This record gives sequence, structure tokens and C-alpha cells, in this order.
Amino acid sequence: MELPDVELRPLRRADLPLLGRWLAEPLVARWWHHESSPEAVERDFGPSLDGEDVTALYVAEHAGAPFGLVQVYPIEAYPEYVEELTPVCAVPAGALSIDYLVGEPSARGRGLGTAMIAAAVARGFADHPAAQDVLVPVALGNVASWRALRRAGATWYAAGELSPDNPEDPPDHVVHRFTRRTPSQG
Repeated sequence: MELPDVELRPLRRADLPLLGRWLAEPLVARWWHHESSPEAVERDFGPSLDGEDVTALYVAEHAGAPFGLVQVYPIEAYPEYVEELTPVCAVPAGALSIDYLVGEPSARGRGLGTAMIAAAVARGFADHPAAQDVLVPVALGNVASWRALRRAGATWYAAGELSPDNPEDPPDHVVHRFTRRTPSQG
């Protein structure tokens, strides 16, 4: 499947108002359940921008227009996350994870989310040469998200109960896995 061209560029402080707008967008708010006020966006994303947090933040652009956000991070940097995830699935040493959103409603349904995910996985593997896996838990009910993961090349890895981002959701999650391709795999 041919994916649209997507570029990832580092999130900048000047992007925070746009990110706040995206977080307030109804479909994003439904699944991310994140405060969108300027203070909350600064509080939660500012430490990464300042280099105080290991999470890498990127704005996804298509044809020069920003449409989404992706976060890439080593799972082991967050011990509480490792502790929650381990009963559901094995967490390979050095594994990464990503979080993502398509903030512009006009960008949905065009393959851009899938392309953004694929670009984020590639970027994660490039920036973390020892990482062999990217694990991505998604609420079972967020079918569009886990379908985009599959179209981007992930496989279904595990299923189990994790704390949902939105407290209205049940704890049922599916974990998808990307594995680094070796040169012989192409």
C-alpha cells in the first residue's frame, strides 16, 4: 500500500496553541482525554521541549500543512508504565512506544494517520539504534487507531486490561507491535 508523504518535524513552543486546539477537537478529546488549556499544554509538553523529559515530540505535516502530533519514547523511561504493561505482555529490553493524534479533521480518512505512524516508528528506530520493538497499546474500542497501526505494519501482540486515557472507557486494550526489520528482511 502506497502511503502519502508525511514529514515529521520537532514540536516547537510556537506550536503549542495549535496542539491545544487539536487536543480540544472532539474526536481527539474523546480518545486522549487531555486538558487543552495553554497552561496544561505547557505543563505536559514543555518538559520535553526543554530536554527535561526523554519523550520526543513531532508535528506531522503533509504538503507543508501540519495535521498531527506523535510522541516517541523508550518505555523503560517510565517505570510505572512498564509495571502496568508487564502483566499484559512482555516488554522487550529497549522497546519504544508511540502516542499519536490526527488533529485536523480534514486529514482523517486519507491514510495520513497511517503514514504518520509509519514515519514515527522509522524515526524511533533511527534515533534508538538498539531498539528492536515498538509496542503501542490502544483502547479496544478505538478501532480506527488500531486499524491504522495494522496498515502501518504492526501486528497484534497482546490484549489485556490497562488504565484507559478516558475514564469513561473500559480497561480493555490491544497492544500492537512493530519489530525492526533486518537488512535481509528489506
